[in-house]
Amino acid sequence: MTTSFPMNAGDGPYSYFKNSHLQREVLDGANRMVRDAIIQKLDIKIMLSSSNTIRIADFGCSVGPNTFIAMQHVVQALKDKLLQVTNSTNNIPEFQIFFNDHVINDFNTLFQSLPIDRSYYAFGVPGTFHGRLFPSRSIHFAHSSCAIHWLSKIPKELLDEKSPAWNKGSIHYICTSNVEVVNSYVAQFEKDMEMLLNASAEEIAEGGMMVLVTPFASYTRLMIFFGSSLMDLVNELVDEADAKTLMINLRAVLEGLIINHFGSEMAEEACARTILKSEDISTWMKANYEKSCQLFVALKRK
Repeated sequence: MTTSFPMNAGDGPYSYFKNSHLQREVLDGANRMVRDAIIQKLDIKIMLSSSNTIRIADFGCSVGPNTFIAMQHVVQALKDKLLQVTNSTNNIPEFQIFFNDHVINDFNTLFQSLPIDRSYYAFGVPGTFHGRLFPSRSIHFAHSSCAIHWLSKIPKELLDEKSPAWNKGSIHYICTSNVEVVNSYVAQFEKDMEMLLNASAEEIAEGGMMVLVTPFASYTRLMIFFGSSLMDLVNELVDEADAKTLMINLRAVLEGLIINHFGSEMAEEACARTILKSEDISTWMKANYEKSCQLFVALKRK
């Protein structure tokens, strides 16, 4: 069984519920792109030919509130698309939204904070999005934001002491010459993307659509895979990000994983130290973003 590490639960000072502002900025920045995709490309007539219910899935919903904001954007865009096609506000379909995340995700916090004025029926779907979660052709619109960079498992090469990718000697591999480690992660990411897309191809109904939004996976790989529009999102995040806020955000995201590897005492110390180095981290973020842009431009020219 694959070990999973969900975002910090509850609504405390280091919870994901209270510390997911950067992910909210990603959603806000991508909102126009998601809306344009729905308005320009979604075949809503085919979707409604067999049912008066539109079923939407959000993969990697976590505990809120970002998933609710994203889903409200999607529902409103779908309503506007319907109005554009029918020129009528009669017979508005009903909406079902399936909130998906790992089985140990804090669904209690998620559903306790559901918007009271929501215009959809809410359901929870526990399980990994790297495999099938829904019946064939049952989902009309699938969405995921800030989630697909999570791998389904650690690349097996990193656990083999005889492998060139044996993960030893460095806490990170950004500046090392050992490309085998990076290549192992890239290969696993590509396998996971294939599993996700293959599963979704079975689940999404005719005329439906899938939208994936993330600036957090392998940056250059995503630029090649999804296009340069993500550069604008990441540029905005880097310009506006406060390193101290970012470190608290990362604690909400990664604390469970750090505790699993190093224990709670060391995790607490690591989080405290990163806050003290926030100015240095800000400088590093900007420098590495510029390098990523230069690399992407070079790759696009080839």
